[in-house]
Amino acid sequence: MLDKLLKKVEKPVRYTGGEINMCKKDLTNIKSRIAFCFPDVYEIGMSHLGMKILYDLYNRKNDTYCERVFAPWVDMENLMRENNIKLFSLETKTPLNEFDFVAFTLQYEMSYTNILNMLDLGGVPLWSKDRGENDPIVIAGGPCAYNSEPIADFFDLIIMGEGEEVNIEVNDLYIKCKDEGKSRKEFLKLVSRIEGIYVPSFYDAQYNDDGSFNKCVPINENAKPIISKRIIKDLDSLTYPEKWIVPYLNVVHDRVMLEIFRGCIRGCRFCQAGYIYRPVREKSKENVERLAESLINNTGYEEISLTSLSTSDYTEFYPLAENLIDKFKDKNVSISLPSLRTDSISLKLLDEVSKVRKSGFTIAPEAGTQRLRDVINKGLTEEEILNACRFAFESGWSTIKLYFMIGLPTETYDDLQGIVDLANKITELYYQIPKDKRAKGLSVTVSASTFVPKPFTAFQWCGQNDINTIKEKQDYLKTHLTNKAIKFNWHEPEISVLEAVLAKGDRRLSKVIYRAWKLGCKFDSWGEFFKFDVWMKAFEDCNIDYKYYAERQIDLEETLPWEHVNIFVTKDFLKKEYQNAMDEKVTSNCRQKCAGCGASINQCGVCFEKR
Repeated sequence: MLDKLLKKVEKPVRYTGGEINMCKKDLTNIKSRIAFCFPDVYEIGMSHLGMKILYDLYNRKNDTYCERVFAPWVDMENLMRENNIKLFSLETKTPLNEFDFVAFTLQYEMSYTNILNMLDLGGVPLWSKDRGENDPIVIAGGPCAYNSEPIADFFDLIIMGEGEEVNIEVNDLYIKCKDEGKSRKEFLKLVSRIEGIYVPSFYDAQYNDDGSFNKCVPINENAKPIISKRIIKDLDSLTYPEKWIVPYLNVVHDRVMLEIFRGCIRGCRFCQAGYIYRPVREKSKENVERLAESLINNTGYEEISLTSLSTSDYTEFYPLAENLIDKFKDKNVSISLPSLRTDSISLKLLDEVSKVRKSGFTIAPEAGTQRLRDVINKGLTEEEILNACRFAFESGWSTIKLYFMIGLPTETYDDLQGIVDLANKITELYYQIPKDKRAKGLSVTVSASTFVPKPFTAFQWCGQNDINTIKEKQDYLKTHLTNKAIKFNWHEPEISVLEAVLAKGDRRLSKVIYRAWKLGCKFDSWGEFFKFDVWMKAFEDCNIDYKYYAERQIDLEETLPWEHVNIFVTKDFLKKEYQNAMDEKVTSNCRQKCAGCGASINQCGVCFEKR
């Protein structure tokens, strides 16, 4: 039956499996089967480094089999529903409801309706309260898990923090409970004692008379009042996949991805990742170089990407990058260096990299004026931006990509005009380079996303611009970026607004998400499928005002729905950073001076000041 269906869909290899390096196991001695679910299409999910790491980690265990499941595209889903075929894994074509664990990674809020759709298509009850002894344990992890309240009622347990150790602890406990004949409820009681584990059904969300959030209260004796995130203290102690699956079709990140460190020293006040992944921990240069060679040999890829939040902040970045460039240049393997600073050494390295394969030159000023860059603690001056672009033009680049945000706290139209002025200055720079020393075909792309306030950031209390204001700001940029060499890209404001609602929401939103899914919402991050009017109908049906979550300025003393989660960065520090933003004061990066965020004091003491 499946073979016949695959002939009718757009990209059948999304559903076939059987790729190079796919794990195959004899099911005879398997005690725990895990469906690792990515709530988007194959091409996006197969680009996710976390899936590669956990897939390899689980499958190193002889008694455990981890298989992959992705959201089917609409053509495949329609055929599956018409023919009563449940959502299945790629490795063994096993239906979702036959696994022990159904595990989702929560990478972005706009995937929430896809999670419900995948559970439904896989024959798994959507609400945790409706699952029985024969149903899978549905779990979640990833960055959105830190405020999982809007979808908490759909999950049996949620993992806070880095997953390499805790996932195995949960899996081992499950196998032990299974061998001892313990019930589902007994397992959940025991697993809730593991550090980093949140069992939502063991807590009650309470609200004040005015509708604001009051507190999240444990209602089970096993439930911890505060759930602390898990972190890996020594990255070199971890196994890292050296032979990962090579897809049959092009995926978003079709290359070797090498994680060189976790955390970030920069402290951009809008950046959730910069806070939740603290403190900074690095892999050794020797380990990274060994992994690079092994992965190139085992996959055949022709590009290596050094992935971290700010790659050039790695302590031994320059010798590492130079060694990799030298080692692989004869094999025509290029080195991708994302998230670079704009200092002279970084630019020199970028020039070396481009000799193998030249791609676009990207800078993320985030804001158009120095005042607003100070507000968000970006730490990048206009002089540095222009010097970097001058270097790029002199080195043969003619394609420049600039990333900005609109709607940032305290933003004015002078800041928007700053985006226009900066783009124009960059185009003028290009024409100052002699014709015989510059590449032809100048192209400057200005991309402006809408600011989304996120939990566990200095801007978590901020309201978001309303939709009309966002559109007015986008229109301002459209009408003022008139240079023919400049292309302007923007995001649909309605998607950004819903993202803010889901990012800062509480448990009352679960019924809205469920209602939106019932009304046909899915693939909400895809513009062609996003149905804002249907979402508005869902909010109306549930008698909830979305503006309460998106636009409201929250009092600094108000209890937030995610305060039962401890990321080790203190609320007092975030308050101080919020005030620094309002005062337009810059906070030094962690390598220059410890700002006392709390991460290293409460954890492993590895901040740069203490080395």
